[in-house]
Amino acid sequence: MKKMDIGLFLAVIILSLFGLLMVYSSSAIWADYKFDDPFKYVKSQGMFLIIGTIFMYFFSKIDYEKYYDNSNKLFLICFSLLILVLFFGTERNGSKSWFGIGPFGIQPSEFMKLSMVIFTSKYLYNNKADITNIKKGVIPILCLTLLIFGLIMMQPDFGTGVILVIGVIALLFVGGVSISFFLKIGVVGILGVIGLILAAPYRLKRILSFLNPWSDPLGAGFQIIQSLYAIGPGGLFGFGLGGSRQKHFYLPEPQTDFIFSIISEEFGFLGVLIVSSLFLIIIYKSIKIALKCQNLFGKYLVFGISFMLSFQALLNLSVVIGLIPVTGVTLPFLSYGGSSLLITLCSMGIILNVSRHI
Repeated sequence: MKKMDIGLFLAVIILSLFGLLMVYSSSAIWADYKFDDPFKYVKSQGMFLIIGTIFMYFFSKIDYEKYYDNSNKLFLICFSLLILVLFFGTERNGSKSWFGIGPFGIQPSEFMKLSMVIFTSKYLYNNKADITNIKKGVIPILCLTLLIFGLIMMQPDFGTGVILVIGVIALLFVGGVSISFFLKIGVVGILGVIGLILAAPYRLKRILSFLNPWSDPLGAGFQIIQSLYAIGPGGLFGFGLGGSRQKHFYLPEPQTDFIFSIISEEFGFLGVLIVSSLFLIIIYKSIKIALKCQNLFGKYLVFGISFMLSFQALLNLSVVIGLIPVTGVTLPFLSYGGSSLLITLCSMGIILNVSRHI
């Protein structure tokens, strides 16, 4: 094996370390008030960062073709966890998505995202001759994807479910499925989303608050308004590390979904530019690895991981700046969340291993 892509490795480490710094900056006041410990969140995130970095290096040493051999086992384990969490999971903010392990939480849907990329990559590799046949090649994997989406929605976790479905569709597209098919199911998907929105009043409130957050400034529109108040005054250089005003109990739990707002407020446009550049480096290098990889399974694997990562980041940033309704999706590498950080780093380890073979 060759040496791994050092540039990609360093970009991931720098972004993750900056995320750890921002988790502390955005959460210290809230953690001190709630737990009498300003380091509560950063200690937990730091532990997952250390474990995740070790795992990333470890995964970079494992031949990626082993995931081909064990994809069915990984899928069955993650699928079982998705079912078990509905019965034995811990409820947080109205969502039963976590297994509580002491002070920590493990989110099975995060593991399922990676497992689904591996499983779909193997499926496309094994069925490359039939993938243009909608009935034989596409319908089976789409039905399985919708089943998983349904399990995730039962938690409920709309954002993670959407990322998983869009990731599978993207893989099918690069696998050779006709674009006309996606246009047809796009109409069905839009109707389905409308149905999900109408079925749950809180989702309808989020839509209405997105269109005009000031119509309910103390309710459904509160987060978006406070996020914009954080981003707006940041200017070119921001207020400096620790200088955010919105983290003083204005923006709810800013260390999670809206951490980018605090980055914008404390580091201004320059901070946004640096973070965006690091994301672009990671995505660019990952896509480059996918294009260079001669093994079709490895090519699908890297593309699927990098697409889900970039789509999740884009989704989070769109929420933070008010382009789309609140989805509850974290920002990879930066937001507080052990499961998300751990799986993201493991995923990057897989890409780094593929880089050793090109």
